[in-house]
Amino acid sequence: MQKNAVLTASQEDYLEAIYQISADKMAARAKDIANFLDVKASSVTGALRTLSSFGLVNYAPYDLITLTKEGKAVAEEIVRRHLALQEFLVSVLGVDAKEADEAACKMEHSVPKNIVDRFIQYADYVKRCPKGGITWDSGFGYYCKHGCTQEEGCSHCKDGCTNKD
Repeated sequence: MQKNAVLTASQEDYLEAIYQISADKMAARAKDIANFLDVKASSVTGALRTLSSFGLVNYAPYDLITLTKEGKAVAEEIVRRHLALQEFLVSVLGVDAKEADEAACKMEHSVPKNIVDRFIQYADYVKRCPKGGITWDSGFGYYCKHGCTQEEGCSHCKDGCTNKD
């Protein structure tokens, strides 16, 4: 990829789409990408030309589209960010899976790698911590439904999870 080239969210979506389609079909066609992203074929052509000029895709009109080695690495990082954010939203915050997928798709383009790594670490911590897991989920779920004021604190936690050893 060109040194000063920065991918837009849309270009990242194209790489992710090619990656996902190629996982099923070994390669993608412009029509597959247009259907996957729900965009017009002319938009796909323009994006593919740009991604090709960056050295991220192998593209020729009317031919199969594949990711270059560098393109595959970039796409895998985009997918990793998406899945990590989606997992965090579902398993830690209790967000509905469909809503989490849509939010992760928006967030994956702007959250830096080191912060995504922290999301992953935190989700892992909550799963592994003896005071986390089900107890933590229960307390957070209670808080999301009932809330509490700063003065009263969270009675659910005072009575529940903080007293457990």
